[in-house]
Amino acid sequence: MIASTMPVLTIHHKTEYRYAHPVAFGEHRIMLRPRDGHDLRVLSGSLTIVPEPMSLRWIHDVFGNSVAIATFDERAQTLSFLSTAVVEHHPAEEFQPAADDPAYFYPFAYNKDEFPDLVQFITPQYGDPAGALSAWALDFLDPEGPTPTFHILSGMTHGIPKQFSYRKRHEHGTQHPLDTLQTRSGTCRDYALFMMEAARSLGFAARFVSGYLYDESLTAGGANAVVGGGATHAWVQIFLPGAGWLEFDPTNALVGGQNLIRIAVTRDPKQAIPLSGSFTGKPGDFLGMDVQVEITVEDQ
Repeated sequence: MIASTMPVLTIHHKTEYRYAHPVAFGEHRIMLRPRDGHDLRVLSGSLTIVPEPMSLRWIHDVFGNSVAIATFDERAQTLSFLSTAVVEHHPAEEFQPAADDPAYFYPFAYNKDEFPDLVQFITPQYGDPAGALSAWALDFLDPEGPTPTFHILSGMTHGIPKQFSYRKRHEHGTQHPLDTLQTRSGTCRDYALFMMEAARSLGFAARFVSGYLYDESLTAGGANAVVGGGATHAWVQIFLPGAGWLEFDPTNALVGGQNLIRIAVTRDPKQAIPLSGSFTGKPGDFLGMDVQVEITVEDQ
């Protein structure tokens, strides 16, 4: 047997909510556990919540993601969630398309047996009445003849950070893809949604991914060469016949999953919120929240 080195990563993710007075807490949904697969194995995991919830149960959502549901029976001025996961990460080598691949050139047809399961990921979810988003996507096609499919997807992945400016937003949620196009700016979630909908406008099956971005240069003491570290990150997966779901990070122009740790895959960003819930208190009681993500590596 040939020994292989697979990095073992320890992920600490802490979120704390602060309130001016003790408040009551409604149900909270926590989506922070990395998603197991052949390229990512969860060796151990824990979730610590303070104050301790009255009940905590785990479910798989409609996409097979792990979701913890917590309910509470006491009031407090702070509510904190600490998720710790140790994972073995073995990303596949960067996909290299071959000329005889069924999807080497665009357009291509999805397998008739797979198509019914991919329809929800092919259908655009956001309006594009004037065709501005489709026009942006069509610019990546070669007008002189068939375009290699991977050139389109790689072009989008590298084109977004070149054409747009990354900015943090304090508003909740993800902005409409047309707003991203008009302002030429957005967060990683905005970029992921924009590329996902652009790819769907061309008939690609695309889904939203929430997870973590890991940059080895940070542990090595180098400069932060990537955008989106220190919190949860978002990117896109595209399904190609014969290749399966492939990773594309338009925030950092990354193709492949070398630096990406998946938590959840969904049809829409609203289904991939890492932490959501409610509280009952007075107007103005909510003071803010703090999020800290730390990833360390130990080569095996």
